[in-house]
Amino acid sequence: MVKLSVLKPTGVRIAALVVILTLMTSLLSGCLYRGDRQQGGTVSYMESVDRVQRALDRFQEDKGILPIVTAGEETPRYEKYRIDLEQLKREGYLEELPAAAFEQGGTVYFLVIDEESDPTVKVMDLGTMQKVNDVQRKVLSYRSSQGGALPGEAEGETYPGLYPVDLQLMQAESLALASVYSGETLPYLMDAQGNVYVDYAFDIMQAIDQSGKTPQDDEDLRTWLTDSSVFVPVKSLPYRWNGSEPVAHIN
Repeated sequence: MVKLSVLKPTGVRIAALVVILTLMTSLLSGCLYRGDRQQGGTVSYMESVDRVQRALDRFQEDKGILPIVTAGEETPRYEKYRIDLEQLKREGYLEELPAAAFEQGGTVYFLVIDEESDPTVKVMDLGTMQKVNDVQRKVLSYRSSQGGALPGEAEGETYPGLYPVDLQLMQAESLALASVYSGETLPYLMDAQGNVYVDYAFDIMQAIDQSGKTPQDDEDLRTWLTDSSVFVPVKSLPYRWNGSEPVAHIN
């Protein structure tokens, strides 16, 4: 009969187990908090945002203006006031640009929101912007080839005047979008003219559920995302509370 030997825990084995568990915890944390980290997971977005916020505050205190790149009136709310990081560095308010910044080859723009009342630094994910732009081109191409029909219009309205975008119908499944907030796959929306947006209802509902509070009927629910994250909801529409869930509204 073959005897099975039982390995007794030793100090070395216990230490190794602790290391393994620590690594697993770190990896899981990286997945759970995907939205708060740059690519590579080595530097927190929050750290960069805090650093730019301090620089912006000092700049405004000294000069009475904000260091922003001029944008047209038609620029959407959460894309409008991009921070001039080069100016902040050139004038000594930043020692170096954040590695995540587009200006450094990174994947985000640094923006200001609440520019008149409480200028606050956030980031806009360029990966999200690029995917929406790619879907937009696909939708317009589909409409052109299908006599004006939109890919998903036949499924009916998701919200008043807004329709789901059927990626499969356009053979564009590779453009599925992972949320910067939750990591969940978010749907795309389009209006009757084929303009494409991201549907952030899931993320907004999650933020509301976690807060334990009830939104006001007249507030733009996108602020629930910017209040709880460094990201802005790029390519979004305003949302209103209908008593039980967020509903997107065409501007």
